[in-house]
Amino acid sequence: MSNYNWCHGPECHTNHTQSRIRGSGDNKVLRTIKIKVNSHNQYGNNIFNYFCNTRCLYDYLREHAQAIANIAPRTKALETPIKVEKEKYESYRYDFGKEQRVPYQATRTTIKSVDND
Repeated sequence: MSNYNWCHGPECHTNHTQSRIRGSGDNKVLRTIKIKVNSHNQYGNNIFNYFCNTRCLYDYLREHAQAIANIAPRTKALETPIKVEKEKYESYRYDFGKEQRVPYQATRTTIKSVDND
């Protein structure tokens, strides 16, 4: 297995950067970037083992979005059971007309997951 991948960005070889210039004399070309595979990362299969930057990643996603979605199509919405807790508390805001802090009633909303096991 190779320790390198070529960037999968469909336009990678057209981006005008010095790192992509290859060749000598009058035979110069812009070449897709070669990426060193980082197999020891905290995220496991790192997406940037296949793309040299986010521009190339998003170019690829724009071009292949429908095919990617067809790999595992979503036919219904996913839902997570939650419990919503509302807590009233007193806070302060600055009133520039009176040039002082004035109290007001505020509500803090907390969303908590519910374990349905």
